[in-house]
Amino acid sequence: MTDVWRFLFEQGWAVSLLKGSAVTLGLALLGMCVGLIVALPLAIVRWREVYALGRLVEAYTMLVRSIPGLLIIYLIFFGSVQVVDKIGAFFGFQSALRSAYPFLMGVLAISIISSAYSVEVLRGALQAIPEGLIEASKSLAMPRRAIYLRVVLPLMLRGALSGLNNVWQMTIKDTSLVSVVGLGELMRTAALAAGISRSPLVFYLIAGLVFLLITWLSQRLFRVCEVRLNRGFRGAH
Repeated sequence: MTDVWRFLFEQGWAVSLLKGSAVTLGLALLGMCVGLIVALPLAIVRWREVYALGRLVEAYTMLVRSIPGLLIIYLIFFGSVQVVDKIGAFFGFQSALRSAYPFLMGVLAISIISSAYSVEVLRGALQAIPEGLIEASKSLAMPRRAIYLRVVLPLMLRGALSGLNNVWQMTIKDTSLVSVVGLGELMRTAALAAGISRSPLVFYLIAGLVFLLITWLSQRLFRVCEVRLNRGFRGAH
């Protein structure tokens, strides 16, 4: 316990781990949100069976889900680093862009991965909506936008919540892969602390407990959302 106290507080690794945890959460939240923004229209395209576009979306989701997340991160990071560096040099903010580049590319990679899985989750939830509800809304002369916002979207969220919970848990774990490009998230911070202090068990255990805490709190939040979205549906068939 004395060594743990010295590593965490006297050597300042506790603050570093907190900062790494904040980066992990920010990376996961931004990646998940951007992924959902991308996934929603793509899921609607597949749901409505727009033939040409639907085939492209299907190919995109299959391709991304077939490639390891680490390989996607490598392809995005090393495939764009020179182009982005030239853009930064041209506009005069090369230094700032270089410092932000790992985080931006990490968000992009996580967004691509999460969106591919979210498309299938949202498509399944859309297909589960009874067609009769949509037809009833049309018979009431509801505008198309109102049908999507007041009928389709709430029912889709209700049906997709458990699947999105799984995507979120996967996204949280995928953030650890971004450490390979030098981003100071939780796993990279734990690895640096483990190497410098020569106490890998302590810091990897702490990292595991932090991930466990994040996922536990996430499960609680999803549970609250599930209860709220299921109000009025209990016992309904």
